[in-house]
Amino acid sequence: MSQPALIARLDARDADFRSRLDALLAYEATQDAQIETTVAQILADVRKRGDDALLEYTARFDRLSVASVAELEMSRAQLQAALDGLPDSERSALQAAAERVRRYHEHQRAESWSYTEPDGTRLGQRIGPLDRVGLYVPGGKAAYPSSVLMNAIPAKVAGVSELVMVVPTPDGVRNQMVLAAAAIAGVDRVFTIGGAQAIGALAYGTQTVPAVDKIVGPGNAYVAEAKRRVFGTVGIDMIAGPSEILVLADGSTNPDWVAMDLFSQAEHDEMAQSILLCPDAAYIDQVHEAITRLLPQMPRQATITTSLANRGALILVRDMEQACELASQIAPEHLEISVAADAGRWADRIRHAGALFLGPWSSEALGDYCAGPNHVLPTMRTARFSSPLGVYDFQKRSSIIEISRAGAQSLGQIAGTLADGEGLQAHARSARMRLDPSNQG
Repeated sequence: MSQPALIARLDARDADFRSRLDALLAYEATQDAQIETTVAQILADVRKRGDDALLEYTARFDRLSVASVAELEMSRAQLQAALDGLPDSERSALQAAAERVRRYHEHQRAESWSYTEPDGTRLGQRIGPLDRVGLYVPGGKAAYPSSVLMNAIPAKVAGVSELVMVVPTPDGVRNQMVLAAAAIAGVDRVFTIGGAQAIGALAYGTQTVPAVDKIVGPGNAYVAEAKRRVFGTVGIDMIAGPSEILVLADGSTNPDWVAMDLFSQAEHDEMAQSILLCPDAAYIDQVHEAITRLLPQMPRQATITTSLANRGALILVRDMEQACELASQIAPEHLEISVAADAGRWADRIRHAGALFLGPWSSEALGDYCAGPNHVLPTMRTARFSSPLGVYDFQKRSSIIEISRAGAQSLGQIAGTLADGEGLQAHARSARMRLDPSNQG
């Protein structure tokens, strides 16, 4: 009996290609009724009972019992001790990554602006930071210090006054790299709480945990549902789906590199998606052989195998032009353009992607950790209308409207006429009350 294919093979010339591609891309973040009910109860409880609810849920879910929420807050000295206690190699890597992330995001900071019209009216926009931001960081097995850097540093570059981090520590076990990353990034307060109860605390505030203006950061299904429910009370970054990588290759890159790049996202989650688009059938065979040969070496082989079987594909396309058109339709989170030369030529044809990695040396993994651009990216085809996390997500804009006396004469006539047309007489009268008598005919 033949073994099932490790990954689907598609040909863009086949009559059923479009239906097979649509089926491959189909993903719906279905809501689990039990998760919805549980999260709703937790949020309502935290909103009502504050610290007492936090203590109960932390004891139940993280098996961590303390007398007060204040005991769950870590001091800056503790964060610094975590940084100082790291091996030199880990500390240097964190610091180097942080510096690159900071330098990149400093280019994103927007400034206030205005202009004055001939009649003296001044119009503009005032841009400033959010006051307080909450950062959720996964704990336990899924501990990501890189996530701390990618979320906290843009907030600090934007000028956010206070950054409050929450991170679960099941059984009291603290990930020292996560805490060290918080020290490097300048996080102001850290509470060792997690789950939906932590999201509730950040959204509503408790006796000890301050309410924030926006919550960012990844989490499990309960955290994602909690973020969805508190949106409107606070801002959120996004509801992220499974990780995605799409590789456009012309057949010139070492096939082992491409196979490993596909693995790099598949190992995240059984529902992650890894796709190769290539016009060279022989090269696709080489990549498939590399996948088969390298997969047994992967510690997360089971996860990669399921991901590739469920949602992965090696797709033969007519040419690179067709590959670019399909890539824009797929709108992936990560897009590698792995070609021998002039990757920018193909990048210019891509309309939608969270992040573009140009050339054979630009592995997506470098973007996850230390290239500089943010690794918090739109998934589930939302790159068609949304963007990577950045400094702009931690800034808000206010319109500036300073009407001169002369400007009020012309604008008052326009506004009055439009308000009359909408049946809003108070609007019309408000606009016209500032008209000079000579202009009220």
